[in-house]
Amino acid sequence: MFPADIEPLAKTITDRASDAGIMLATAESCTAGLLVAALTTVSGSAKAVDRGFVTYSNAAKAQMLGVDPELIDLHGAVSRSVAEAMAKGALETSGAGLAASVTGIAGPTGGTVEKPVGLVHFAVAHQDGRLIHREERFGDIGRDSVRLESVRTALRMMAEMLA
Repeated sequence: MFPADIEPLAKTITDRASDAGIMLATAESCTAGLLVAALTTVSGSAKAVDRGFVTYSNAAKAQMLGVDPELIDLHGAVSRSVAEAMAKGALETSGAGLAASVTGIAGPTGGTVEKPVGLVHFAVAHQDGRLIHREERFGDIGRDSVRLESVRTALRMMAEMLA
């Protein structure tokens, strides 16, 4: 289902989370569940994956993750502030000890000069209070490619946080 490099990375993450005794959650917009799907390609992932939130709309981000609508109005859904709020919200709303979020513009439409197609914000929040953010500008490489690169980036960030 996924390119060959994704499952070994997902296995590293689920193994590390299981060894640490923590569960994982995702909060996804432009990837629409692909990140949690990648994690659950691993046999035995139920020991490490708690849940995935697909919050494609702004209303879903607010209702499911507690993202303040004013934050979205002020910074836009594709922003560092919203990515961080999504990760924190997933952590607080779930039974997870680590949560990753993805929000971006996969294209081919929806981009602007300020926020072009291929712009994606990521955040990973840990139950111990650590929080990391990353912004990527993949460019207009095609919708599927932006989404797959986003999954790779989020998985790498999760692995980094669990190292």
